[in-house]
Formats: sequence, structure tokens, C-alpha cells
Amino acid sequence: MASFLLIRLIRWTAGLLLILFVTYGMMFYGAGDPIRMMFIQGEDFDSEDEVVMLALRKKYGLDEPFLVQFGNYLHNLLRGDWGRSIRLQVDRPVLEIVQFRLPISMQLGFAATVIGSVVGIGLGILAALYHNRWPDPLIISTVLFITSIPVYVVGPMLLLILVLQLGVIDVPYGWSGLFHKDAALPVAVIAIGILPIIVRQTRSAMLEVKGQPFIRTARAKGLSEFRIIMRHMLRPMMTPVITTMGLIMIGLINGALFVELIYNIPGFGLLTIEGIKKVDYPIIMSVAVVGTMIIFVSNFLVDIIYPILDPRVRVR
Repeated sequence: MASFLLIRLIRWTAGLLLILFVTYGMMFYGAGDPIRMMFIQGEDFDSEDEVVMLALRKKYGLDEPFLVQFGNYLHNLLRGDWGRSIRLQVDRPVLEIVQFRLPISMQLGFAATVIGSVVGIGLGILAALYHNRWPDPLIISTVLFITSIPVYVVGPMLLLILVLQLGVIDVPYGWSGLFHKDAALPVAVIAIGILPIIVRQTRSAMLEVKGQPFIRTARAKGLSEFRIIMRHMLRPMMTPVITTMGLIMIGLINGALFVELIYNIPGFGLLTIEGIKKVDYPIIMSVAVVGTMIIFVSNFLVDIIYPILDPRVRVR
């Protein structure tokens, strides 16, 4: 276990450094000068004053060559200093902004994953058990229909139906906590987006397990179908599904951009949009750091769960 963790740590460190280097390079050479953007967009500045711009660049360390800037960023990052926002929330520590925004997206992503997984696994199992009978094509066609509708269409469409047409809820806006009624619709929209992936993966895995010899043996012994599903099918079927759920969690934390934008939820996805729009280097780098760490942790959790579901992985 120690060697496993050590190898993972080395890979994570190398991967994180590479991603940070590429991201910083893309910003430095292609994203534009955030100080000059202040003047162009007229944020409290009437004209481009080179003296003022030089002073601001020096203040935020943007007057140094690329490698020097990147080295300073890594040094500060190791000390727990993520930098200070240049344009989004001027001079506010980026770490404070991330600590406020990230938990909101994590709550949304986790709740949507749980709901989408429970419903998706249930529908996938049902479709596999009734393979080539009417429930199977009904579920699959419904899932394909849902897949064809983008999130930025589903969100406003549900608002139109539930708020204006049926009047069953008020307009959800902002963030008052996961258990507030306004969080139900954003969570539902995100869960709908991941539902088709889980249904298809569960159905495929279930059909593969369903044809295995040990399932036929269990049926020959006279075991009930419910017991066969719960004790013999569910565990091997969950292995590929867990992989899919891990990948889904990666995208949900910083990928629910449109949902947070539509419902004005101050989460990490909205922070990503705002940081890119404002060309705020420290904010953009924080998105890269957090996104990379989420990928690493999600993959690590999947690697831990694998041996629990399939002992053969533990042996290898």
C-alpha cells in the first residue's frame, strides 16, 4: 500500500507541475495582459497610463519574464499563497475565494451524482433485465432523447414549465444551502445531464454479467432472481459503473458552468467563467490546481474501490 501511494504521489506531482506549466504558458503568451484589459474595459481608468500600468504589473509580479513568474508562482503556492485576485475581486486572496466557491459546487456535484446514480443504476438494471422487451427500448429511447438536449436548454425549459406554466415553485436564484428548496432544481438539472451515461453503462455491464456461467449456475440451483441480482450480479456489474461515476464527479465539480450561470449560483464553475472573462491569472491558475487535484483524488478513490468490488484486482 505504501509503494502504491508513493507511486501515485510521484505521478500526481509530475502531472500537476506539467499542467500548471502549460496553463501558465498559455495565459502568458495568449490570454492577454490583465492590467491592460483594465484600461481597455474602462474599469475606473479613463485612459491607458503607462506609468500606472507598469506600477500595477510590478505590484502583481507581471513585469518579470515567463520562467521567473512561473517559479515565483510555484514558490508561493508551496507556501500556501495562491496569489491575490487582480481583476475579479481586486486584492482579495484567491484561496479565500476558492474556499467560499468550491464547497458550493462540491455540494451540487455530490448531490447530483448520488441522485443520478441511484436513478440511473436502477433504470439500467431494469433495462438489462427486460432486454429486447418494451421497458428496454422505452428507457433507452428516453435516455437518448434527454442526451440530445443541452443543459443550457434544460435549465430554462424547466423554469418555464415549473415556474411560469405550473407555478409549483418560485424562481430559484442564488445559493441558500443544499437543503433549501431553491437547490432542488439546479441539482435535478445536473442529475438529468449525467443520467444517460450511468444508464447506458449500467445496462451494458449488467448484460455482460447476465450471460456469465456463474449466473446460469446460480439459476440452476434454484435461487430467486432477486437474490441472484443482489448477491451475484450487482458487485461485478458495479466495477465499470464506478469508473464512470468517478469520471462524472470530475466534470461536475468545475463543469456545471451553465447551471451555475443560469441560476446565478456562486460556485466554482461560475468562478471559472468569471476568471477567464476577466483574464485574472491567479483565478485561472486556481481553477487548474483544483481541477487537477479533483481528477487525482477521484482516480485514487476509484483505485481503492476496485479491489473491494473485484478481489482479482487486489491479487494482481
